Amino acid sequence: MINPNESCALRDRSCTQRPFFAPAVLFTTLVLVAGVAAPAQTTFREELKALPFKIAYECYVNDNWEIFVMNADGARPVNLTNTPKEHEHYPQASPDGTKICFLVDRGEGRETTRSLYVMDVDGKNRKKLVDYAREPFWGPDSKTIGFLPQEYPKFNVADFYTKGLNFHDCTTGKVEPHPNSANLHHLYCPSWSRNGRWIVATVHAGMGVDHGILLIEARGDKIINLKIPGCRPCFSPDGKQIAWGAGDQEIAVAPINLDADEPAVGPRRLRIKCAKPIKIYHVDWSPDSRFLSFSRGPDGKGDPTKPGTFQAACEMVGVYAADWNLGAVPADREGVLELDSATDADFVTLTTNGCSNKEPAWFQPNGKPKE
Repeated sequence: MINPNESCALRDRSCTQRPFFAPAVLFTTLVLVAGVAAPAQTTFREELKALPFKIAYECYVNDNWEIFVMNADGARPVNLTNTPKEHEHYPQASPDGTKICFLVDRGEGRETTRSLYVMDVDGKNRKKLVDYAREPFWGPDSKTIGFLPQEYPKFNVADFYTKGLNFHDCTTGKVEPHPNSANLHHLYCPSWSRNGRWIVATVHAGMGVDHGILLIEARGDKIINLKIPGCRPCFSPDGKQIAWGAGDQEIAVAPINLDADEPAVGPRRLRIKCAKPIKIYHVDWSPDSRFLSFSRGPDGKGDPTKPGTFQAACEMVGVYAADWNLGAVPADREGVLELDSATDADFVTLTTNGCSNKEPAWFQPNGKPKE
């Protein structure tokens, strides 16, 4: 960028030369100025607009939970589900960008049945897979969907109301338990590592842990307590980082070596923070691991007068979160990012209607996972 004072100084010096040399000096000055002129800076929203990515998310509209998809900058939201008698939640996009698995609620109150579904990223070829399922997540090959069986048939909105861990094979349709499923209890919000070796999840009041984040061997019985506070962990697609909710007002990002036999989380390199009464949850990575999205809004316990909703902490699936919207930040910055004072170079709001926008899930439509 040109320094205005420097240009003025160049101009003033040219005016002090003898008249014979003035045109030549002026010409040289103009060439120099033109040569060092920086292009207009691209804003963060414009950077997102140029990406080939989409974001799926849940939103409560017209007394109904629906799954929407929008561009990476929040433009052109499209309702993929449009089902007035069913409630869709918790979209999760396959790494190859072809499918979205999600949850569907039917019924009311304790008689609700929550089921696992899958569809194409354009909303076509919708198919039910399993009843009494919670928090699905994709395997790195996009051919397997992990999910957490509901603890008991009677519905409970608590996110940790789970027992065991199962895998659904999208090719054969078969469901098989994790090798250590009998010992997995009260997990929620799992994420599968790119190398296929590990599944990370939150545990609450189960497996001898009051509350924590566990690393679970995907095809074995090893369990490692990562000893980081918080919940809802998410591995980066490049397999080098983990993001999680370190508290109601913080998303944390740190390195992790998932190729190690005993992976451990390194020092937090990025902390995204907000102030009470605002909460920040549901972090997710862009397919290139360069950006993060999340949901944020005021604390609350839901509005059970709304059909298909429940009363509990508003970050839980099925609980209406008034005035919650989605946001995005660059993932490559360091230190603390205070959202209350962040500029549009570091933070953009992707949705604005406040209709309980939660659970963002990035994907590149029909895109090859990053190498």
